[in-house]
Amino acid sequence: MSCFSCINPHRKDIKIDIEHAPRSSSRYSSGYTGDADNGKGQGAEEGARSFTFRDLAAATRNFREINLIGEGGFGRVYKGRLETGEIVAVKQLNQDGLQGHQEFIVEVLMLSLLHHSNLVTLIGYCTSGDQRLLVYEYMPMGSLEDHLFEGAEPLAWDIRLKIAIGAAQGLAFLHTSDKSIIYRDFKTSNILLDGAYNAKLSDFGLAKLGPLNGDSHVTTRIMGTYGYAAPEYLATGHLYVKSDVYGFGVVLLELLTGLKALDTNRPSGQHNLVEYARPLLSQRRKLKKIMDPGLEERYPLKAAMQAAELILRCLESDLRIRPSMEEVSEILIKIKDVEEKPKKSKSSCSDGSYARRQEERHRHQSPFQPRQGGTGYKGRAFSSA
Repeated sequence: MSCFSCINPHRKDIKIDIEHAPRSSSRYSSGYTGDADNGKGQGAEEGARSFTFRDLAAATRNFREINLIGEGGFGRVYKGRLETGEIVAVKQLNQDGLQGHQEFIVEVLMLSLLHHSNLVTLIGYCTSGDQRLLVYEYMPMGSLEDHLFEGAEPLAWDIRLKIAIGAAQGLAFLHTSDKSIIYRDFKTSNILLDGAYNAKLSDFGLAKLGPLNGDSHVTTRIMGTYGYAAPEYLATGHLYVKSDVYGFGVVLLELLTGLKALDTNRPSGQHNLVEYARPLLSQRRKLKKIMDPGLEERYPLKAAMQAAELILRCLESDLRIRPSMEEVSEILIKIKDVEEKPKKSKSSCSDGSYARRQEERHRHQSPFQPRQGGTGYKGRAFSSA
């Protein structure tokens, strides 16, 4: 199998040998599967197929705008139908040099080696001339970003938790795989949903192999998305497995509040969701004020308080205190089992012990936390020079 450094980015046609690549395994075994198959993605045993550009042009009707279903920093995504009748999503990478090419190679290899019910299935790829395309299973419910921020009908509390659990299990699988994969770009737009709202992680172009030989981190050029990147990574370029845990905490906060991680259209002092909301997560009264109005108070307050405490743990400035994604998944499953009870006046639904202990600690901004409010990035991808 070709290694990344051995592939010449200036070659016009590239053959990626994945047929005999070893499948990666993980020690993580989930006790919660939702409606998905446990541990295996759809089509995991078939392997990624090589398509011609003509195949994919025909599938997407020559990449017509009417077939466009998404657009990101590295390309556009079209809905298509293969000759077999299978509905797929076709991502056409931007032809803007080495960065897009490297991402393409990383994504093909990662998704060819890693198979799990909470990772999107790679059906195939195309390397025709200077064209780089990826073919995925089609996810009919779009992305989590669509449902939280793009005017879709608000998600119910149990669906939000189901999505959070699935995404957590996907990250846990990556972190505990043979190569200890660090996802590096965990955000709502990269969490896709199938027809039953099972979450699947997509867009592995920025994923990195974890530290080896006893090292605690890998050092890399800073890339990712403003608002989700961990403070230690932004400050030093040191990437840890638990840097992903911070990003998960941001997404879980978005699920609770219905607010974007960064939004310069909000009032001053509220641009950065973490800075704004973190001091409000430790008390029931304050938490209720920032819960997503779209939930219409149809959620167990005890469960919301427990989720808020989990968010605070994920957002710890000291990454050693952050929980593993395995622990996060287990906690979320327990939270999902909390049922809504009839409202009682002045009843305590969570002691908030962890949150109260951390409130004073987080009152002042961490020295590693960048001041991002007012930058105008609004969640767009970034990279260092």
